[in-house]
Parts: sequence; structure tokens; C-alpha cells
Amino acid sequence: MEQPRSDAAEDRARADGRSPFDRFVEAVYGHVSAAPFFFVCLAIVLVWLVSLPLWVDLKAWQVAIHTVSSVVSLLLLVLLENSGRRAEEAAQEKLNVIAEALSDLMESRARDDESLAESVRRLRDAVGLEERH
Repeated sequence: MEQPRSDAAEDRARADGRSPFDRFVEAVYGHVSAAPFFFVCLAIVLVWLVSLPLWVDLKAWQVAIHTVSSVVSLLLLVLLENSGRRAEEAAQEKLNVIAEALSDLMESRARDDESLAESVRRLRDAVGLEERH
């Protein structure tokens, strides 16, 4: 019995399908996870530290770095969470494809060994389980 193509296989068969935002997130993730980004952040902190004599109010000097770091942290958190979510979805899709292939192989062997039929059914039911929860 031929099983229809899975959603995962159909997604791969289509074009990339990523939105401009998804491509932007990947590009940002590539840059912020590299060493140069760390050194840019370090340079910002060093410039802030040596700028102390230029500020009249010590509180304003502290608020400046806190504001900048809070805004950058919030933006990076959102972008990196998006990237992590997509990586998790890709890994789950790969597991589903492997499970589908395994169930097809088990089904072909179930003709000779009827005890595999129940395992094939349970495995096929489990594929896509994360979408039901």
C-alpha cells in the first residue's frame, strides 16, 4: 500500500519558501554568533567607560549604557528565539521523514511478519504527534 507524500517531503519539494524576515533572522544570527560581534560589543562598553569624564551626571552616564544594552538585548532575544524555533521545527521535520521511511520499511516487512503491523500503525500515528499537542 503506497503512502502519500508527507508534508515534510512536499515542503522540501517546493522552493525555499522562507520569508524576508526569516532570511534576515538567519543573516543576523550568523553575524551575532561570530567573534566580531563580541568585539563590537566590547568596544561599545569600552567607549562608554572612557566617556565618563564627558558626562555631567553619573546617573545619565549609567542610563545611557543600560538603555542601549536593553534595546539590543531585547531585539537579539526575539531574533535568536525565532532562529531557535525554526531550527527545532527543521529537526522535527527530519525526524518525521525518518519515521515515515522506517514505517514504510516496516510495512514492507510486515507482509512476512504480522507482528510488525501493530508497530507500523503506532509509528505512523506518532508521526506528527507534536502537532496534536
